[in-house]
Amino acid sequence: MAIESLLAEISRAHFPHPPATPERIATFEARMGWRLDEDLRAFFLHCDGAELFERLPEANYSILSLAGIEEATLRLRRRDHSDGEAACWYPLVDCQDSDFVLVDVAHPGGPYPLLDAYHETYPREVRRVAGSFREFLERALASDNQFFWLEE
Repeated sequence: MAIESLLAEISRAHFPHPPATPERIATFEARMGWRLDEDLRAFFLHCDGAELFERLPEANYSILSLAGIEEATLRLRRRDHSDGEAACWYPLVDCQDSDFVLVDVAHPGGPYPLLDAYHETYPREVRRVAGSFREFLERALASDNQFFWLEE
């Protein structure tokens, strides 16, 4: 499904935040040291974060804002002393209870895969849940508010 269709679905039936400006995205990229891939850029220009299905605090899927990614990254790095491979992993979706879906930016340009960071096994163990943000959104929106990767 095209990213535009998925974004339209978020606006129609979910809880998008106001969009990020191109300047805010450029500041984020400079500060974080990696560039958003095409789908992530489209998402943040459409909405700077969103909750799917339910609003916080009940939302299972809370896609972080750019500021939220920065804050959650600092918390995770301090807590888990992330280095090596984990240094390329950034929280993108807050699944509550200290569980995140991470974006793996190890290969510039993307699309970036997404990883399950279950709080009891992260950073020792992560599991790929989608090959791209677009795939993640498509599967999440079809999930009826369930963590689709736990059903596999």
